[in-house]
Amino acid sequence: MNAEMLLALRDPAGVPSHPLVFLLLGVLTFALHIAAVQVMLGAGTLVLSGAFRADVRWRRLAAAMLATSKIAVSVAIVIGVAPLLFVQVVYDPFWYTSNVLSAWWVIGFIVILIAGYSAMYGFYWLNEDLRARPARGGWLMVASLALLLLVGWIMHVLSYQMLWPEQWREWYAPGGTVDASGRTLHAYSVARFAFFIALAAPVTGAWLVAVRRYLIGAQEADAGYLALLQRLSQQLLLGGGAVAVVAGAAWMAMLPEKMAWFLGSAPMVLAAAMLVLTVLLPSALGRRLDQGGWGYAVFGVGAVALIVVAAAREWLRYVTLLGAHGYDAMTYRVNFDAYSTVTFFATFAIVGGVVLGWLLTVAWQAGQTRGTYTPSPAVARLGRWSVALIALWIVHYFAIGAWVMVR
Repeated sequence: MNAEMLLALRDPAGVPSHPLVFLLLGVLTFALHIAAVQVMLGAGTLVLSGAFRADVRWRRLAAAMLATSKIAVSVAIVIGVAPLLFVQVVYDPFWYTSNVLSAWWVIGFIVILIAGYSAMYGFYWLNEDLRARPARGGWLMVASLALLLLVGWIMHVLSYQMLWPEQWREWYAPGGTVDASGRTLHAYSVARFAFFIALAAPVTGAWLVAVRRYLIGAQEADAGYLALLQRLSQQLLLGGGAVAVVAGAAWMAMLPEKMAWFLGSAPMVLAAAMLVLTVLLPSALGRRLDQGGWGYAVFGVGAVALIVVAAAREWLRYVTLLGAHGYDAMTYRVNFDAYSTVTFFATFAIVGGVVLGWLLTVAWQAGQTRGTYTPSPAVARLGRWSVALIALWIVHYFAIGAWVMVR
């Protein structure tokens, strides 16, 4: 498929802001999404590792990781909508074609996701007293992780298929016979998928470093539990980091010809360096992890590393489609819409910032308080502002909708 045909498939209405805005937001939101996914996978695996043991400390860890995994799935789903929206805005000829070619899986994606999430909740419901006794219904947690991995695989395939427009005609009509069933997943990279899944280990290790520091701040009395967290975090960071490096190297070694330029490129090298820094940082900090904000810095550096990885991933896609197919996302027609642009950033920065800041403040202070937690007047006032902003946003949403309908 030539560049003229790909450009003709663009939305003639154009995009409401400069394409670079959508590309940058896509990088940021994908990094946040994949971080939640990796915490979910790592925490879920730790649940299976500890929930059935007689050791009460392991079961305590499993209970904490079950709650973490459950929340991380919610975060991954909510944030995961954003990068999909940004991709379909500037890469719509590729994204929609890939979806149509595998439409059966696109529709099944939602069903599989619901089933996986429900299985995790089923396990949670059966094991509310996990700290008191070993778990029951382990098959539910296994099924949940398997289904959620399948969901990730579907999204990987859809994202990878969009990079192969030269194959679309053959996929749609193999041997000249049209196949409109959408039941086939046509293109994938096992090594690429394995790399992003393997990152769950070091990301979860960095998360456990932060959890341990949080418990130290809360004056955790069980030294054995803190020692368990320290040991596991090191194992996940170093061992899991090594596995991720091997998976990443395999991905680079198997890059197809039109993507071979990415091997050794500046974005690839920078992403690899940031991941290595994240893995080695706890060992370099040593006992300082128990002091000040150093214990949280590891996960912070890991978050920055994931943003760099997401940027490198986007650069690979952008240059591949430009170099091999002549499609430049930056030349998309701009039909600037000030209202939608301002609304998005105001919602993201003001409503989201205030509400999320309030929730995190309450969670932080409550966890660091012995006995009953009573919020300060400032925190209580922040809570009222949060509720008021959400109410104002809802009123604004329906008011604008009504105005558009009647004008």
